[in-house]
Amino acid sequence: MGISTAVSDRIIELCQERNITINKLCTMSAVTQSTVNYIVNNKSKNVGIVTIKKLCDGLDITITKFFDTEYFKNLEQEIY
Repeated sequence: MGISTAVSDRIIELCQERNITINKLCTMSAVTQSTVNYIVNNKSKNVGIVTIKKLCDGLDITITKFFDTEYFKNLEQEIY
């Protein structure tokens, strides 16, 4: 799994845990719907840390908690 897929899967997982839609997350975090759609649909290969931080703020979690999951523990090497 690559980093963009891991970020996408983690966002979807967090929304499901909280029983909120992607649209609700956008409202809660002040990130545009199009930006989050690009992320969760794996169209954005370079998700900015500022965007992730805003999403974490909207979800009321730390950025450490966002990344502290199996999704990020065994990422594939992305330098070829």
